[in-house]
Amino acid sequence: MGGLTGVRGSGVGWGERKETGMKIRTLKIKNFRGYKDEVIIDFSDLTAFVGKNDVGKSSVLEALDIFFYDGKGSIKLVKEEDTNNRALAEGNKEISLSVCFDDIPNEIVIDDTNVTTLRSEYLLNTKGQLEIIKKFETSASPKVFVKAFHPTNLACNDLLSKKQSELKEIIKNEGIECADKTKNAAMRTAIWGHYRTDLQLAEVDLDITKGETKSIYEKIMSFLPLYTLFQSDRKNSDADGEVQDPLKRAVEQILKDARLQEKLSEVATEVVTKLKEVSARTLDKLREMNPDVANSLNPVIPAFDTLKWEDVFKKVSIVSDDDIPINKRGSGIKRLVLLNFFRAEAERRREERNSSSIIYAIEEPETSQHTEHQKMMIEAFKALAEVPNTQIFITTHSAAVVKKLEFENLRMVSQKGFLKTVEPVEMNLLPRPSLNEANYVAFDEITEEYHNELYGHIEEKGHLGLFKNEKKQIDYIKLGNNGPMKPQKMTMTEYIRHQIHHPENTHNYRFTDEQLRESICLMRDFISSTATTPSDE
Repeated sequence: MGGLTGVRGSGVGWGERKETGMKIRTLKIKNFRGYKDEVIIDFSDLTAFVGKNDVGKSSVLEALDIFFYDGKGSIKLVKEEDTNNRALAEGNKEISLSVCFDDIPNEIVIDDTNVTTLRSEYLLNTKGQLEIIKKFETSASPKVFVKAFHPTNLACNDLLSKKQSELKEIIKNEGIECADKTKNAAMRTAIWGHYRTDLQLAEVDLDITKGETKSIYEKIMSFLPLYTLFQSDRKNSDADGEVQDPLKRAVEQILKDARLQEKLSEVATEVVTKLKEVSARTLDKLREMNPDVANSLNPVIPAFDTLKWEDVFKKVSIVSDDDIPINKRGSGIKRLVLLNFFRAEAERRREERNSSSIIYAIEEPETSQHTEHQKMMIEAFKALAEVPNTQIFITTHSAAVVKKLEFENLRMVSQKGFLKTVEPVEMNLLPRPSLNEANYVAFDEITEEYHNELYGHIEEKGHLGLFKNEKKQIDYIKLGNNGPMKPQKMTMTEYIRHQIHHPENTHNYRFTDEQLRESICLMRDFISSTATTPSDE
């Protein structure tokens, strides 16, 4: 995957990076696919997106992939297709993706070797978060901004874009005391300190992709989490192996290990030394024959931090005995391997302290899996989400998965007209958390458990009498000590409740799914209408 390749390790110690684990807290989407107006999405360490088909769940995970890898990662940004149609009709061609991170590193190097902090450089927003905005207007690289609570006083509002000589000039002209004029960070601090009573702080969008600020962008990017997206089984091409085979993502994590980076650096240094020796000898010999040509040539050796070690292992995979790669296997097998990858990752990351920061995003992990496997997978996700520096984002259509989660993990993606919303799934009618209710709201799932919960709530509120009086009565035959009793009148809801609790009573017909649905709807309507009605007792 692209995006972060080539900027990792630039000016930031690998040991430092391992101790830091920035996490996503919010994503703002605007003019991307079905999301025209800005939608703000909150994330926890384990976040599950639920909702009907084609409502925009996968778009959230894919928007993050585009954000991290500038539309060149697993998801290729196609402006003509990915820009919201209504926005295009209005002449707005700009896709905006904004991510807020917390758990900010205590120290960062943003120019040369000068240690500083994002807060002291006024690069955090009003909530103390790092907010990075990427705006895609053409197929070229996006414009990148940091929304920062930053000085706007014209005398000191653009210090981050100043060269060292320009900072020295300001200090000289304003007579500002600065203990170390060899460090840009120290000079910026001195200048801002000089204007501390008149900084005129305000939240602004700072362009960090041009001039002197470009290096700041690269250094910040080196601290961001590794984002890895596992998509649903929508395709079955050779390239799809990079998405479906977890080993290809494991390579990236392994290569980020500080000790391994040190060893690779030693290898690269030795290779560079020997290359220089070979090129020097070659040019020396050439100089004996033609000095002018020799003096016009120079060896070009790439810097260590631009080497793509991942490419060395790009063919890594899991294959069967007959060498069939996993991306060519059936959906069930692919997902089964993926399930156990996450189970193994949960164990490994618990055992390895200070693991690098990572986000696993998985579309519909329940695909082609037995219910018991789904439960095992969600337990693995929950275990992984408890490990420091780890977040799990999933989309799901599985009621079994939802029932294993907490309300704080759920986000409902819905649409009314053209308006899309992504909101927490909260308690709706019942006064207590009910994942049966969450599944009803998210998937229109009808269950006997939910029927019992609704009935119990009406009974608890003392409204059963009122509910019975309003509903049509039907006959129900109870069982007594001496066999069947005379039919009794009761509502359809009572009838279903008795049948749920007494399946051994075969003197009554079994209710249908449609009747169960109707009864649930009746109780939901009744609870809504009597929310403020006093008890009838």
